[in-house]
Amino acid sequence: MNEDKQKQNIVARPPVVVVMGHIDHGKSTLLDYIRKTNIVECEAGGITQCISAYEVLHKDEHGQDKKITFLDTPGHEAFSKMRERGAEIADIAILIVSAEDGVKPQTIEAWKTIVESKIPCLVAINKTDKPGANVEKTKTELAENEIYLENYGGKVPYVEISAKTGAGVDNLLSLILILAEMENLTGNDIEDASGFVIEVHLDSRRGILAALIIKNGTIKKGMTVVVEDSMCPARIMENFLGKDIDSASFSSPIRIVGFDKMPRVGAPFKSFQKKSEAEKYIKELPSRPTDTPLSQGGEALKKIIPIILKADVSGSLEAIEKEIAKIKSENAEFRIVGKGIGPISESDIKGVASGADVLVIGFNVKADKSAIEVAEKRGIPISFFEVIYKMTEWLETQMEEKRPKIETVETTGQAKIIRTFSRTKERQIVGGKVTEGKINLNSTVKIMRRDFEIGRGKIVNLEKNKIKVSAAEEGAEFGMMIESKIEIVPGDIIESFTITQK
Repeated sequence: MNEDKQKQNIVARPPVVVVMGHIDHGKSTLLDYIRKTNIVECEAGGITQCISAYEVLHKDEHGQDKKITFLDTPGHEAFSKMRERGAEIADIAILIVSAEDGVKPQTIEAWKTIVESKIPCLVAINKTDKPGANVEKTKTELAENEIYLENYGGKVPYVEISAKTGAGVDNLLSLILILAEMENLTGNDIEDASGFVIEVHLDSRRGILAALIIKNGTIKKGMTVVVEDSMCPARIMENFLGKDIDSASFSSPIRIVGFDKMPRVGAPFKSFQKKSEAEKYIKELPSRPTDTPLSQGGEALKKIIPIILKADVSGSLEAIEKEIAKIKSENAEFRIVGKGIGPISESDIKGVASGADVLVIGFNVKADKSAIEVAEKRGIPISFFEVIYKMTEWLETQMEEKRPKIETVETTGQAKIIRTFSRTKERQIVGGKVTEGKINLNSTVKIMRRDFEIGRGKIVNLEKNKIKVSAAEEGAEFGMMIESKIEIVPGDIIESFTITQK
């Protein structure tokens, strides 16, 4: 395609916005308010049918309806995952700060993340409706932490809002559109869609679903989507409300159904017109050693125990990662599959394939109500800690419980059956001689015939010379009652054994 044709198709695209800040400063309330007042609520099935991003319409300064896409995901995590790959999932960040509580450690962490990502940002001073709100004090605290607002020695635009009452939210949306216009965000609508995975979910009926944010191009039904080494035909495609769609373009959140393996949250996706092109792309991908369950050095296969870790600040995250790395086992290892700063969110839980062995840990953070609900439905336990050594002790017990146990069966005694007496449906009286070791009362025994185990039984009575005993040693003759469905015949061998787990 010639360059002029390409340029003709480059058009302005809606901004993708992420909200970041301290857990209690009103991020969820703000996102809920924007969602409820700007779009129709999701249809039958409620919010579970929707995905963790949505589009809203807001009139710009010229009175035209413009779209804004909000990521309802843990902002820090979305950012940190993208930063690793040198790309950004969001175009604009909102740093939310409570006028009641002021600047907190998570506020500073969020700001650092935004600065490192080099994307435009605005500050929303929230909870201005509260009696304890002090906007001026909050602005001073921001300046003390080198966050300089407009008219306060800096260039960072800000808006005063109440996410609860909605005061100032219109101003916030207008400011986002102005920032987006200044940034001159564009996309090419005839290219094949590309973007990022924001959510993954395993549905018992429909299989593996992934929510994607398109950052460029257009996707249509019939195309094939590739995320690293996982692939999906775009046959079932839904918008953020869960409605079937035939195509979608940049900045739109969509969900597609039918991945052949779990894609990674935060990974980039590409789309292809032909399945053969998608297969060729995957074939040419460099191998990803981090995904192999082999331990380093290619030793024996280890059981992977996945961990999702959320902490209050990056310092805690780093310290915990070091502690987790110290907990070792020969046949199992912990692997952090998701991490971030801030509360445990619904999308953290939705990113888990199944709750069999996964550990979800919150360190000095809470969990969103929706995250708790989804975790309960899926049987995924969430554990909270405030002290690192207590978390380490707990993880050591988890490793011991969840690692594969190697069972060792050791024969402790053998006896040959010489004669058999009365037999009921499940009990039989037999006589014999201990040929090796010791046979104990109440022990479970293997019943062997011609060197093959034909069944098992339990010794419920044991006698020597018609006197009840608790054990019969090598060389002793005995009479015993065995509880077993197997009929024992003269010549059979019974073996007592112990099972040890290592």
